[in-house]
Amino acid sequence: MDKIGASYQYTITVSKEQIDNLHHVNNVVYVKWINDISEKHWQQLSSIDIDSKYFWVVLRHEVDYLGQAKMGDELTIKTNVGESSGAKSIRFVEIFKNDKLIVKGKTTWCLMDKSTQKPKRIDDDILNVLYYGS
Repeated sequence: MDKIGASYQYTITVSKEQIDNLHHVNNVVYVKWINDISEKHWQQLSSIDIDSKYFWVVLRHEVDYLGQAKMGDELTIKTNVGESSGAKSIRFVEIFKNDKLIVKGKTTWCLMDKSTQKPKRIDDDILNVLYYGS
């Protein structure tokens, strides 16, 4: 079973710009939302000191589309950190419309060292941030 870490969520309303020619949210928009919530959550968890040393890059996105959203729909986007080891950290994202899961995603992130521009092993200080938010 995956270890579950800190969680975060917010609500958005679908706008006209996010709609494709099939009159629902474009799949690329969902990937952007997955990326956006991941970055916002990290900003909430992280500190100036940590951000001065490290950054994250995406290695892989896995997305399952289970439903659809249309213009004006209110969506709740939730994320939590999964298993983190070596230089990699898994993040899960779920998007709900009216309490119904419509998209779920799993993203593999790699911690990078700003000074070397190379992958950095996730040490206890970063693990504590990811799992406990401190």
